[in-house]
Amino acid sequence: MASASYPHLFSLDVEEYFQVVALDPYTSRDQWDRYPPRAAAATYRLLELLAARGARGTFFTVGWFAQRNADLMKAIVAGGHELASHTWDHVRVTHQTPEVFRDSVRRTKRLLEDQTGTAVIGFRAPSYSIVQGTEWALDVLLEEGYRYDSSLFPVSRRGYGYAGGQRDPYWIDRAAGRLAEFPPATLQLGPKTLPAAGGAYFRLLPYALVQSALRSAGARGAPGTFYLHPWEYDPGQPRFAVPLLTRIRHYGGQAGVWPRLERLLREFRFERIDALLTDDVSAPTPLRPPA
Repeated sequence: MASASYPHLFSLDVEEYFQVVALDPYTSRDQWDRYPPRAAAATYRLLELLAARGARGTFFTVGWFAQRNADLMKAIVAGGHELASHTWDHVRVTHQTPEVFRDSVRRTKRLLEDQTGTAVIGFRAPSYSIVQGTEWALDVLLEEGYRYDSSLFPVSRRGYGYAGGQRDPYWIDRAAGRLAEFPPATLQLGPKTLPAAGGAYFRLLPYALVQSALRSAGARGAPGTFYLHPWEYDPGQPRFAVPLLTRIRHYGGQAGVWPRLERLLREFRFERIDALLTDDVSAPTPLRPPA
């Protein structure tokens, strides 16, 4: 039984282990089809766990992966979860032109909708790479029919982060319209805003970090957004020869993620992001009251 009645937001960034940005210098995109796939089996395993815990989530999926795993996309939707876009080929927004980005998010949205017959309205950038100076991406999302984003990580960190961004869900007014933003969970420590939403912070740091971030969000009357990747709880994946720091960052703590995840799903109630998105864009927040 979850100890928190307020629904938080569970998300999985569905990508293969060889598509991770940190491994870009050590893997070859033209070899992706030759690497043994792992993410589908790991995602099916997660679907079973979420069903057992009565939890629902949002699956931000890379189009390249979805194209090769249509049955999994249908299983995600059949399980009561939301499908959302994670670009076509997991290229950071900072490495794309607006035209290339538009093609990527349009192509992914169309594929996921064709595969499942459900609307795709959410987006998350690889490595949270919508940063200051790339806000044009938000306009592209609106123009392509997306209603929310989950890319603006309100932290100051090398490689990503939207320092000064809001910590709880909010509306963003752009020339193209109004977009809901669901930022990843953070923890406030004095003047510092610390990342605490999942991923490496969940694998490598004490469990209490994410736990405290979600409890703090609930105390504010807001949902905390948690995220994970299939490769993070798959210690049997093939390993690439990478420098020590990259090895720790990517492979560290993988064996302990699953029991932590089971604990998290016991302690907190999780919902899919679109379930908390209101149709009223004049509302002060994009959230409905908790059930």
